[in-house]
Amino acid sequence: MKFVTYSASGTPARPGLLTEDGILSLPFDSMLDLIHAGDKGLDAVRNTPRENLLLLNEARLHAPIPRPPTLRDFYAFEQHVKAANQNRGREVPENWYKFPVFYFTNPNSIFGPDEDVPYPPYTQALDYELEIAAIIGKAGVNINAEDAPKHIFGYTIFNDWSARDVQREEMKVALGPAKGKDFASSLGPVIATAEEFASETVSKPGVYFAAMEARVNGKTLSWGNFSEIYWSFGQIIARASESVMLYPGDVIGSGTVGTGCLLELTQAQGPWLEPGDVIELEIEGIGVLRNTIQKS
Repeated sequence: MKFVTYSASGTPARPGLLTEDGILSLPFDSMLDLIHAGDKGLDAVRNTPRENLLLLNEARLHAPIPRPPTLRDFYAFEQHVKAANQNRGREVPENWYKFPVFYFTNPNSIFGPDEDVPYPPYTQALDYELEIAAIIGKAGVNINAEDAPKHIFGYTIFNDWSARDVQREEMKVALGPAKGKDFASSLGPVIATAEEFASETVSKPGVYFAAMEARVNGKTLSWGNFSEIYWSFGQIIARASESVMLYPGDVIGSGTVGTGCLLELTQAQGPWLEPGDVIELEIEGIGVLRNTIQKS
Protein backbone atom coordinates (compact mmCIF):
# COMPACT_ATOMS: atom_id res chain seq x y z
CA MET A 1 0.00 0.00 0.00
CA LYS A 2 1.02 3.59 -0.63
CA PHE A 3 -0.24 6.29 1.72
CA VAL A 4 -0.30 10.03 1.09
CA THR A 5 -1.20 13.18 2.95
CA TYR A 6 -3.23 15.40 0.62
CA SER A 7 -5.60 18.33 0.40
CA ALA A 8 -8.13 19.37 -2.22
CA SER A 9 -10.34 22.40 -2.84
CA GLY A 10 -9.09 24.19 0.24
CA THR A 11 -9.86 21.33 2.62
CA PRO A 12 -7.47 20.51 5.50
CA ALA A 13 -4.73 17.98 4.77
CA ARG A 14 -5.72 14.40 5.54
CA PRO A 15 -4.42 10.87 4.89
CA GLY A 16 -5.33 8.90 1.80
CA LEU A 17 -4.54 5.65 0.05
CA LEU A 18 -2.98 6.03 -3.38
CA THR A 19 -4.53 3.63 -5.89
CA GLU A 20 -4.25 3.17 -9.64
CA ASP A 21 -7.44 5.19 -10.04
CA GLY A 22 -6.77 8.03 -7.62
CA ILE A 23 -6.73 8.85 -3.91
CA LEU A 24 -9.06 7.13 -1.48
CA SER A 25 -9.92 9.27 1.53
CA LEU A 26 -9.39 7.40 4.82
CA PRO A 27 -11.32 7.65 8.10
CA PHE A 28 -8.47 9.29 10.05
CA ASP A 29 -7.66 12.92 10.80
CA SER A 30 -3.93 12.62 10.13
CA MET A 31 -1.23 10.20 9.04
CA LEU A 32 -0.07 9.95 12.64
CA ASP A 33 -3.58 8.87 13.67
CA LEU A 34 -3.48 6.14 11.03
CA ILE A 35 -0.05 4.94 12.11
CA HIS A 36 -0.99 4.95 15.81
CA ALA A 37 -4.03 2.78 14.96
CA GLY A 38 -1.67 -0.08 14.04
CA ASP A 39 -3.16 -3.25 12.58
CA LYS A 40 -6.69 -2.02 13.30
CA GLY A 41 -5.94 1.03 11.21
CA LEU A 42 -4.74 -1.06 8.29
CA ASP A 43 -7.86 -3.23 8.59
CA ALA A 44 -9.95 -0.05 8.41
CA VAL A 45 -8.08 0.94 5.25
CA ARG A 46 -8.77 -2.42 3.64
CA ASN A 47 -12.46 -2.12 4.53
CA THR A 48 -12.90 1.46 3.32
CA PRO A 49 -15.34 1.47 0.36
CA ARG A 50 -13.53 2.04 -2.94
CA GLU A 51 -15.87 4.75 -4.19
CA ASN A 52 -15.73 8.52 -4.63
CA LEU A 53 -12.03 8.43 -5.46
CA LEU A 54 -10.30 11.78 -5.93
CA LEU A 55 -8.25 12.05 -9.11
CA LEU A 56 -4.58 12.62 -8.42
CA ASN A 57 -4.49 15.80 -10.50
CA GLU A 58 -7.27 17.23 -8.31
CA ALA A 59 -5.21 16.91 -5.14
CA ARG A 60 -2.15 18.54 -3.66
CA LEU A 61 0.28 16.16 -2.01
CA HIS A 62 2.04 17.20 1.18
CA ALA A 63 4.86 15.59 3.12
CA PRO A 64 3.32 12.28 4.26
CA ILE A 65 4.22 13.19 7.85
CA PRO A 66 4.38 17.00 7.92
CA ARG A 67 5.76 17.12 11.47
CA PRO A 68 7.20 13.80 12.70
CA PRO A 69 7.70 13.35 16.45
CA THR A 70 11.44 12.88 15.91
CA LEU A 71 13.76 12.80 12.90
CA ARG A 72 17.00 10.81 13.13
CA ASP A 73 19.45 10.50 10.27
CA PHE A 74 21.97 7.65 10.15
CA TYR A 75 25.20 7.26 8.16
CA ALA A 76 24.78 3.75 6.81
CA PHE A 77 26.06 3.52 3.21
CA GLU A 78 29.76 2.63 3.17
CA GLN A 79 30.48 4.07 -0.28
CA HIS A 80 29.25 7.51 0.80
CA VAL A 81 31.18 7.34 4.08
CA LYS A 82 34.39 6.42 2.26
CA ALA A 83 34.00 9.27 -0.23
CA ALA A 84 33.17 11.82 2.45
CA ASN A 85 36.25 10.86 4.46
CA GLN A 86 38.50 10.82 1.39
CA ASN A 87 37.45 14.42 0.81
CA ARG A 88 38.81 15.17 4.29
CA GLY A 89 42.06 13.32 3.53
CA ARG A 90 41.47 10.46 5.94
CA GLU A 91 40.27 6.86 6.18
CA VAL A 92 36.86 5.80 7.45
CA PRO A 93 36.96 6.04 11.28
CA GLU A 94 37.34 2.61 12.86
CA ASN A 95 34.29 3.19 15.06
CA TRP A 96 32.03 3.51 12.02
CA TYR A 97 32.32 -0.26 11.60
CA LYS A 98 31.45 -0.90 15.26
CA PHE A 99 27.90 0.48 15.33
CA PRO A 100 25.57 2.65 13.21
CA VAL A 101 25.78 6.34 14.10
CA PHE A 102 23.21 9.10 13.69
CA TYR A 103 22.29 12.66 14.58
CA PHE A 104 18.95 14.35 15.29
CA THR A 105 17.74 16.92 12.80
CA ASN A 106 14.83 19.36 12.75
CA PRO A 107 11.33 17.78 12.55
CA ASN A 108 9.76 21.24 12.16
CA SER A 109 11.31 22.22 8.83
CA ILE A 110 9.75 19.53 6.62
CA PHE A 111 8.94 20.06 2.94
CA GLY A 112 6.79 17.83 0.78
CA PRO A 113 6.64 16.93 -2.91
CA ASP A 114 6.68 19.80 -5.43
CA GLU A 115 7.31 22.40 -2.72
CA ASP A 116 9.87 25.15 -3.15
CA VAL A 117 12.77 24.87 -0.71
CA PRO A 118 14.28 28.23 0.35
CA TYR A 119 17.96 28.80 -0.37
CA PRO A 120 19.49 29.69 3.04
CA PRO A 121 21.20 33.10 2.82
CA TYR A 122 24.11 31.92 4.96
CA THR A 123 25.45 29.28 2.52
CA GLN A 124 27.21 29.19 -0.82
CA ALA A 125 27.30 25.39 -1.03
CA LEU A 126 23.79 23.94 -1.07
CA ASP A 127 23.59 20.18 -1.66
CA TYR A 128 20.98 17.46 -1.94
CA GLU A 129 21.21 13.99 -0.34
CA LEU A 130 19.50 10.91 -1.76
CA GLU A 131 18.21 8.79 1.13
CA ILE A 132 15.46 6.37 2.09
CA ALA A 133 13.70 6.67 5.45
CA ALA A 134 11.77 4.20 7.58
CA ILE A 135 8.66 5.31 9.45
CA ILE A 136 8.15 3.65 12.83
CA GLY A 137 4.72 2.05 13.11
CA LYS A 138 4.92 0.17 16.40
CA ALA A 139 6.43 1.54 19.57
CA GLY A 140 9.31 -0.32 21.14
CA VAL A 141 12.47 -0.15 23.20
CA ASN A 142 15.55 -2.37 22.98
CA ILE A 143 14.27 -3.82 19.71
CA ASN A 144 16.20 -6.77 18.26
CA ALA A 145 17.48 -6.28 14.71
CA GLU A 146 15.55 -9.31 13.45
CA ASP A 147 12.32 -8.02 14.99
CA ALA A 148 12.75 -4.46 13.68
CA PRO A 149 10.77 -4.94 10.43
CA LYS A 150 7.67 -5.54 12.58
CA HIS A 151 8.11 -2.00 13.90
CA ILE A 152 8.32 -0.34 10.46
CA PHE A 153 5.09 1.13 9.09
CA GLY A 154 6.64 1.93 5.72
CA TYR A 155 9.30 3.78 3.76
CA THR A 156 9.58 7.17 2.08
CA ILE A 157 12.16 9.23 0.20
CA PHE A 158 14.26 11.60 2.30
CA ASN A 159 16.23 14.57 0.97
CA ASP A 160 18.57 15.72 3.72
CA TRP A 161 19.44 19.16 2.33
CA SER A 162 22.90 20.31 3.36
CA ALA A 163 24.80 23.59 3.52
CA ARG A 164 28.23 22.08 3.00
CA ASP A 165 30.33 25.14 3.80
CA VAL A 166 28.52 25.67 7.10
CA GLN A 167 28.58 21.96 7.91
CA ARG A 168 32.34 21.83 7.29
CA GLU A 169 33.01 24.65 9.75
CA GLU A 170 30.68 23.17 12.39
CA MET A 171 32.34 19.75 12.23
CA LYS A 172 35.74 21.29 13.00
CA VAL A 173 34.62 21.61 16.62
CA ALA A 174 33.55 17.93 16.69
CA LEU A 175 29.89 18.79 17.18
CA GLY A 176 27.12 18.93 14.63
CA PRO A 177 25.90 19.17 12.01
CA ALA A 178 23.46 21.87 13.10
CA LYS A 179 22.80 24.95 10.95
CA GLY A 180 24.34 23.02 8.08
CA LYS A 181 21.25 20.79 8.12
CA ASP A 182 18.28 22.03 10.11
CA PHE A 183 16.88 24.52 7.58
CA ALA A 184 15.12 21.86 5.46
CA SER A 185 14.34 18.17 5.03
CA SER A 186 12.05 16.83 2.30
CA LEU A 187 9.89 13.72 2.66
CA GLY A 188 7.56 12.02 0.18
CA PRO A 189 5.76 11.63 -2.06
CA VAL A 190 4.22 8.58 -0.31
CA ILE A 191 4.84 6.12 2.50
CA ALA A 192 5.16 2.70 0.86
CA THR A 193 4.56 -0.36 3.01
CA ALA A 194 6.87 -3.37 2.83
CA GLU A 195 4.56 -5.24 0.46
CA GLU A 196 5.55 -2.76 -2.26
CA PHE A 197 9.02 -4.36 -2.10
CA ALA A 198 7.98 -7.90 -1.11
CA SER A 199 9.33 -9.55 -4.27
CA GLU A 200 12.70 -7.85 -3.86
CA THR A 201 13.85 -8.90 -0.39
CA VAL A 202 17.52 -9.21 0.53
CA SER A 203 19.18 -10.95 3.48
CA LYS A 204 19.22 -7.83 5.67
CA PRO A 205 16.32 -7.11 8.05
CA GLY A 206 14.26 -4.15 6.88
CA VAL A 207 16.14 -3.83 3.56
CA TYR A 208 14.94 -4.43 0.01
CA PHE A 209 16.26 -4.27 -3.53
CA ALA A 210 15.19 -0.87 -4.88
CA ALA A 211 16.98 1.35 -7.39
CA MET A 212 17.72 4.91 -6.25
CA GLU A 213 18.39 7.87 -8.55
CA ALA A 214 18.83 11.65 -8.29
CA ARG A 215 18.36 14.14 -11.12
CA VAL A 216 19.13 17.86 -11.22
CA ASN A 217 17.30 19.79 -13.94
CA GLY A 218 16.48 16.48 -15.63
CA LYS A 219 20.09 15.19 -15.69
CA THR A 220 20.86 12.00 -13.76
CA LEU A 221 23.75 12.60 -11.36
CA SER A 222 23.34 9.92 -8.68
CA TRP A 223 22.36 6.27 -8.74
CA GLY A 224 22.53 3.37 -6.31
CA ASN A 225 20.41 0.74 -4.64
CA PHE A 226 18.78 0.40 -1.22
CA SER A 227 20.24 -3.13 -0.99
CA GLU A 228 23.79 -1.67 -0.91
CA ILE A 229 23.29 -0.31 2.61
CA TYR A 230 26.00 -1.52 5.03
CA TRP A 231 24.00 -1.17 8.26
CA SER A 232 20.51 -2.67 7.79
CA PHE A 233 17.41 -0.91 9.06
CA GLY A 234 17.18 -3.78 11.53
CA GLN A 235 20.56 -2.80 12.97
CA ILE A 236 19.74 0.89 12.72
CA ILE A 237 16.48 0.52 14.67
CA ALA A 238 18.15 -1.74 17.22
CA ARG A 239 20.75 0.97 17.84
CA ALA A 240 18.22 3.82 17.95
CA SER A 241 16.00 1.95 20.43
CA GLU A 242 18.73 1.04 22.94
CA SER A 243 17.26 2.24 26.26
CA VAL A 244 15.02 4.62 24.28
CA MET A 245 11.38 4.20 23.29
CA LEU A 246 10.69 4.67 19.59
CA TYR A 247 7.19 5.91 18.87
CA PRO A 248 4.82 5.61 15.91
CA GLY A 249 5.60 8.30 13.36
CA ASP A 250 9.30 8.63 14.24
CA VAL A 251 11.30 9.02 11.02
CA ILE A 252 14.69 7.33 10.65
CA GLY A 253 16.88 8.20 7.66
CA SER A 254 19.39 5.83 6.10
CA GLY A 255 22.07 8.36 5.29
CA THR A 256 23.16 9.10 1.74
CA VAL A 257 23.47 6.31 -0.81
CA GLY A 258 26.81 6.12 -2.63
CA THR A 259 27.14 8.93 -5.25
CA GLY A 260 23.99 10.47 -3.75
CA CYS A 261 25.18 14.05 -3.31
CA LEU A 262 27.31 16.75 -4.93
CA LEU A 263 29.82 16.48 -2.08
CA GLU A 264 30.83 13.08 -3.44
CA LEU A 265 30.44 13.80 -7.12
CA THR A 266 32.57 16.96 -7.09
CA GLN A 267 35.06 15.95 -4.37
CA ALA A 268 33.58 18.71 -2.20
CA GLN A 269 34.55 21.40 -4.72
CA GLY A 270 31.18 22.09 -6.35
CA PRO A 271 29.52 23.44 -8.40
CA TRP A 272 26.63 23.39 -5.96
CA LEU A 273 22.89 23.85 -6.30
CA GLU A 274 21.56 27.21 -7.43
CA PRO A 275 18.19 28.98 -7.05
CA GLY A 276 15.79 27.66 -9.67
CA ASP A 277 17.33 24.17 -9.81
CA VAL A 278 14.84 21.29 -9.84
CA ILE A 279 15.93 18.23 -7.84
CA GLU A 280 14.18 14.89 -8.32
CA LEU A 281 14.91 11.92 -6.07
CA GLU A 282 13.45 8.61 -7.21
CA ILE A 283 13.30 5.27 -5.42
CA GLU A 284 11.80 2.19 -7.03
CA GLY A 285 8.57 1.21 -5.28
CA ILE A 286 8.07 4.66 -3.76
CA GLY A 287 8.05 7.23 -6.55
CA VAL A 288 9.62 10.64 -7.23
CA LEU A 289 10.21 13.40 -4.68
CA ARG A 290 10.57 16.67 -6.58
CA ASN A 291 11.57 20.07 -5.15
CA THR A 292 12.67 23.36 -6.65
CA ILE A 293 15.23 25.63 -5.00
CA GLN A 294 13.39 28.87 -4.32
CA LYS A 295 14.63 31.87 -6.22
CA SER A 296 15.54 34.87 -4.11
